[in-house]
Amino acid sequence: MTIKTILQGWQGAWPIIKSTKPLETGVGVLDESAFNTIEVDNLFAAVNHASTTIGQATIYRSLAQPSDDLQALQAKQDALIELREHEGLRLAVENILETAVYQEKNFYLLLFGEFLGSFGTAREDHEIEGYGYLQYKRGVRLLLDLVDQVNDIGTPNSPYLKQLFDKIKAFSSSRAYHLMVGPAYIAEAGIQSKIERQNSWSPAIIFRPNLFKPLLIGLFFGALWSLMHFFPSDMFNLSAEAIPTFSIFFVPLLLVYYPVVGGFDRDSCIIPLRNIYRQSAEVAETLDALGQLDELIAFIKFADAFESPTVLPDLIAGEHHQINLTNAKNPVLAKGQPAYVGNDFVLEDDKLVLVTGPNSGGKTAFCKTITQIQVLAQIGCYVPAQAATMTVADRVFYQVSEVSHLNDGEGRFGTELKRTRDIFLATTPKSLVVLDELSEGTTFEEKMESSANVLDGFYRKGNSTILITHNHQLVDKFVKKRIGLPRQVEFADDLPTYKLISGISRVSHADRVARKIGFSKEDIDNYLADSK
Repeated sequence: MTIKTILQGWQGAWPIIKSTKPLETGVGVLDESAFNTIEVDNLFAAVNHASTTIGQATIYRSLAQPSDDLQALQAKQDALIELREHEGLRLAVENILETAVYQEKNFYLLLFGEFLGSFGTAREDHEIEGYGYLQYKRGVRLLLDLVDQVNDIGTPNSPYLKQLFDKIKAFSSSRAYHLMVGPAYIAEAGIQSKIERQNSWSPAIIFRPNLFKPLLIGLFFGALWSLMHFFPSDMFNLSAEAIPTFSIFFVPLLLVYYPVVGGFDRDSCIIPLRNIYRQSAEVAETLDALGQLDELIAFIKFADAFESPTVLPDLIAGEHHQINLTNAKNPVLAKGQPAYVGNDFVLEDDKLVLVTGPNSGGKTAFCKTITQIQVLAQIGCYVPAQAATMTVADRVFYQVSEVSHLNDGEGRFGTELKRTRDIFLATTPKSLVVLDELSEGTTFEEKMESSANVLDGFYRKGNSTILITHNHQLVDKFVKKRIGLPRQVEFADDLPTYKLISGISRVSHADRVARKIGFSKEDIDNYLADSK
């Protein structure tokens, strides 16, 4: 799967951090439904410690389109370990990011800003005043300084970091780099760099980003001197008294010079150059490399700020999906909350876990913990657990009951069953599937039969499946067949402990929840009595 660069996703628009979208069902690790249900936006907010816009966009891209490449993820982990263990290298990378924070906005303004014209005043962040000389000089500094800073750092040991450094260093050999360094030439063949002009004798206009053009001004006064020298007349015989009179002609010349020269440079040089940079693969790759450096540092900051144990998961190869977690905590809810209750979870050869328990006991939060940790592992990030071992999932699905559309003609049961079918067809033994209730919107008998058929199908297909259900009769049926691990959320004195333990829950605590929100039988009776 080829992942677009961030710059490709920004074409024609001001940079947006959340520009990457999940892929279609069966194409990427996450599809749109799982992306929304797992609450990836909240996961991004928890993990995002990036300094730069490109770094934040890179993290979001990783979360929207997680990797299923085991070797690439292990290489990313090695890079994190090297940055952890070598403080000097980490400080050097952080210094690069600190510089980029101040230069990045100018770079985006050069690429995507709106020119206001000669006399416009910028009132918005995306607007450029004047002819763009200052913005051009400021804008190109981001990548030029990035190359210089990386060249000053030694070669890292980890292949992932070395690849990022090499990609940035290689930018110095690109056409875009040489155009940024300047000067650029406007020739009949188009805009050319100094290197491209080495073997060319065709006439060209030299572009340097300033309004003062010594050569142009020199040619003007040279032509004026030639007229005075070869065609002497009283017109050119200036005395001190005649200078004020001559200035009457000189000032209008300046008023013509500025808009003509400035407008030419903007329209024929700066705008075409920025279009070259915006479409340059080398610029896009270099910018991505900067974002990936920021992403690594952000992962380290996330782990440091979490206030509970975090670990780089041990990613292993396997014929089917497996996961083994010790004291795992939710990456979103447990951040900054060391008292958050962690849970152990093992799903290896059993392939099916059936989770029961009363409402508000933590079933959904636990299953989101599992899926969010799986996603974090597949972007190369630390996960909140004391220990974690897992395979890389080729697909992560999370199904919840969806409200049917009025025009689908299927009702709630049909809408849900379509989604279940799509998940089933897209899964392989290496997939992780969470099903939050099954076969809603039908009779109990039909629900039992349909749910049993679906679970049996997933089990035979061989992926890891976690079912959240209140239907303890369905769980009993599978346990009797020695299929699946029964787990329940624990309650003590009618209150949830948020621990996952063995067994099957046969109560729903519906009345407790109804009393809590003020809609129990007694509450209803009181409302009716008060209304009389």
